[in-house]
Amino acid sequence: MDIQVKVTAKARKNFVKKERDLYKVYVTAPAIEGKANQALKKILSKHFDVRRNQIEIIKGEKCREKVIRIHRQK
Repeated sequence: MDIQVKVTAKARKNFVKKERDLYKVYVTAPAIEGKANQALKKILSKHFDVRRNQIEIIKGEKCREKVIRIHRQK
């Protein structure tokens, strides 16, 4: 499953908000040295109830807007 995500780093708290086909993810981590991406994976893993290694950033590694692939176990 692929989803579109817009990430806001250095937010006050971590949370996920869905607006139509876009997930807005707010992370407290700064966008330095991949810390925001790691926080994004952690938050999405809890939101979708999957392991962190099942979440892959397939587009937008260094951008706010990303495409995330969630690999579901069978």
